[in-house]
Amino acid sequence: MTKTTPPIAAKIAKTLEIHGDQRQDDYYWLNDRENPEVIAYLNAENAYREEMTAHTKPLQETLYTEMVGRIAQTDVSVPYKDNGYFYYSRYEEGKEYPIYCRKKDSLDNAEEILLNGNEMAKDHAYFQIGGLSVSPDNQWLAYSIDTVSRRQYSVFVKNLNTKKILSEEIKNTTGSVAWTNDNKTFFYTNKDEATLRSDKVFRHKIKTLVSDDVLVFEEKDDTFYTMAGRSKSGKYILIGSGSTVSNEYYYLSTDKPRGKFRSIQKRVRNLEYSVDHYGDDFYILTNDQKAQNFKLVKTPVTKTGRKNWVDVIPHRSETLLEGMDIFNDYLVLSERTKGETQLCIKPWNGDAAHYVDFGEKAYTIYPSINPDFDTQILRLGYTSLTTPNSVFDYDMKNKNLQLLKQQEVVGGYDKNDYQSERIFATAKDGKQVPISLVYKKGLEKNNSNPTLLYAYGSYGHSMDCMFSSARLSMLDRGFIFAIAHIRGGQDLGRAWYEDGRMLKKKNTFTDFIACSEHLINQGFTNKENLSAMGGSAGGLLMGAIINMRPDLYKAVVAQVPFVDVVTTMLDDTIPLTTGEYDEWGNPNQAKYYKYMKSYSPYDNVGKKKYPAMLVTTGLHDSQVQYFEPAKWVAKLRDLKKGDAPLLLYCNMDTGHGGASGRFERFKEVAMEYAFLVDMLLKNSNQM
Repeated sequence: MTKTTPPIAAKIAKTLEIHGDQRQDDYYWLNDRENPEVIAYLNAENAYREEMTAHTKPLQETLYTEMVGRIAQTDVSVPYKDNGYFYYSRYEEGKEYPIYCRKKDSLDNAEEILLNGNEMAKDHAYFQIGGLSVSPDNQWLAYSIDTVSRRQYSVFVKNLNTKKILSEEIKNTTGSVAWTNDNKTFFYTNKDEATLRSDKVFRHKIKTLVSDDVLVFEEKDDTFYTMAGRSKSGKYILIGSGSTVSNEYYYLSTDKPRGKFRSIQKRVRNLEYSVDHYGDDFYILTNDQKAQNFKLVKTPVTKTGRKNWVDVIPHRSETLLEGMDIFNDYLVLSERTKGETQLCIKPWNGDAAHYVDFGEKAYTIYPSINPDFDTQILRLGYTSLTTPNSVFDYDMKNKNLQLLKQQEVVGGYDKNDYQSERIFATAKDGKQVPISLVYKKGLEKNNSNPTLLYAYGSYGHSMDCMFSSARLSMLDRGFIFAIAHIRGGQDLGRAWYEDGRMLKKKNTFTDFIACSEHLINQGFTNKENLSAMGGSAGGLLMGAIINMRPDLYKAVVAQVPFVDVVTTMLDDTIPLTTGEYDEWGNPNQAKYYKYMKSYSPYDNVGKKKYPAMLVTTGLHDSQVQYFEPAKWVAKLRDLKKGDAPLLLYCNMDTGHGGASGRFERFKEVAMEYAFLVDMLLKNSNQM
């Protein structure tokens, strides 16, 4: 690589003290995005990265061309029917954004364009369409857009008959609305301007001033977030308010938009539940009565309190109940057993339940868009590490599967050229941690294969096995791609999550290290060929493992990493903090502060020989503020030993999700992949 001088951030000492403990943060000044010196530093880091990776530009361009070349230029989603219309989205050749459309009664009828994302995005560096919601009479479309990438959506209303957009703009929302049956009124959720916590639900009547909107619910507990939605039956508006460990719901008839919301069950700490409606009852997924993996209960709409809840699907210790989809004649349950997703079909008439069977390991199956109650056809999605994303219609009565569409891989793709498998690593405490792998067939276990190990491990988010056409560029260059299903996710049930949060968070990190060592011990790779990647809370994981075992990895990509854990969790003025006390702990309490400080990547940077690193962020990130990775890189550069590259990429136009547009985002993926190929294959002819 070209020898050039990296930017050195100024040190301005700031002492932070709590619980009688002092921390010195020399880079706290980087928190101010309005400071020209901060912007200058970020631009300098970007320039340094550009210079240090200039020799990989041809590879980046090759990778990008490969990735985009596998995507069908023109593409249409599988239409679904709702309230007399078929809805779908489509892409036009060379265009970045979807066009949302519908056809009345039949797919043979004329197309009506609801929104053209390409026209709407013309004047914006970043553009994202949020929720689309059509009124019950099919005349009005409420939709939302974000042009900053901070997930603060503005809601607009369009008359689908005249194609005119109403003058009112509802700013700073979560992006979705819930219509009532008068076709004039909807409910939406507003965000706190500073913390971005969704905390208020308003009622809006179209063609009226937004300033006249009525506040119908306010969540004053700053550890809770609120939302508003419409039951699948269309009978009720549901307001939900939830934290990590408890929920509360209210309901209102969609026929009475100005009525009073009634409680389903008041919040109780450690009582989690979610609600849908069918017939005379509410159906509730809950962990009530120590149902750690959740169970399904029902209760009459007229008697909703907890004491009236009756089991429909009892708790099962071996199966996590993740979701439900209600039809007139069937109940569909989304389950997870031994790390594998399943769909259970249960007829309401008492006939035996059955599972949709694909006969493949390491796959993901999930309900797709199913707005229709009165049907025996279930629309579902299916994918695996070797099977492109597929959409099926499943006849729940006759048990027939019909493939409607499989993601096209332009240029040809044969799944038989690739191999997937699942192995298990033994964790520090003896637990068996699943690892899912995919690689090109013919690979030899010769301890020298370039390998990328990926994980997340927080918030109970399970890392499902999904196909990626972009990933083929790595597999075809000899890489093994592996997913570590570590604790902190719910891959093996709710207990798997509970064992990786709060005062057990370090299990997440030691699980990942155990998976890394297992890949080496099983002959897949070695330390000089092992790389790691994770984003957001997975970026925290990256920061923790390189502090604990910097010798184990050749290269690491930390995407929008949450690395300044203690300082962030002590600042309740920034987004997400207070709502996550039950995920990480509240450092205002000494025991959580001490534990958090013991693993916080920024607080534990040392004079060590770290692996090669690429760290990414976005200036407008609302979830992990840009200054966390910026400060971390500055501190690493000051303390690290050796000459392994340390690079920061700050997208000055975007936030947590990176670039918008279906092609543009692959430029960042190509940059990350080129970095890994350069680090692990620089002496290979496979670059």
